[in-house]
Amino acid sequence: MARAGLTTERLVRAGAELADEIGFERTTPAELARRFGVKTASLYSHVRNAHDLKTRIALLALEELADRAALAVAGRAGKDALTAFADAYRDYALAHPGRFTAARYPLDDETAAGGAGVRHAQMSRAVLRGYGLAEPHETHAVRLLGAVFSGYVTLESAGGFARSAPDAQESWTEIVRALDTLLRTWPTAH
Repeated sequence: MARAGLTTERLVRAGAELADEIGFERTTPAELARRFGVKTASLYSHVRNAHDLKTRIALLALEELADRAALAVAGRAGKDALTAFADAYRDYALAHPGRFTAARYPLDDETAAGGAGVRHAQMSRAVLRGYGLAEPHETHAVRLLGAVFSGYVTLESAGGFARSAPDAQESWTEIVRALDTLLRTWPTAH
């Protein structure tokens, strides 16, 4: 019997909110049960265990982030697409720090193949099409974008840029501009 109106979707959404509040690492079935005022065992008819809960939150975060990024880049190309793509990631990470961490949760191959991670790779490649990179350079560039976006927002979220000038937004704008320059002049010789 469902208790307190619990459903898998409701638990996962509440878990994502909890992750944003207390951190993805600290989001557990026990913490979630406390939020709903139920015993932890009440959750196990909806999620199998902590790993299942975290996997579901990761899939939700990847889906939300893919949706935002897709809306941001629609109809754009080149530097405009790159900037919109980068800003979508940064804005999501700052608004939803726990979910952004969840989006990097390791998924097994089958789960990953069925999730929105595939859309992220496709969007990265779509943005990069405007720069005319051939393989393997396009794959290197996809990895570079992921590393820069993830690294920057992780440091920024942790307060790494809070005590120095220029402000984080100015640096972000400069970094995206530099990425555009790099992508337009990508070295293709080995």
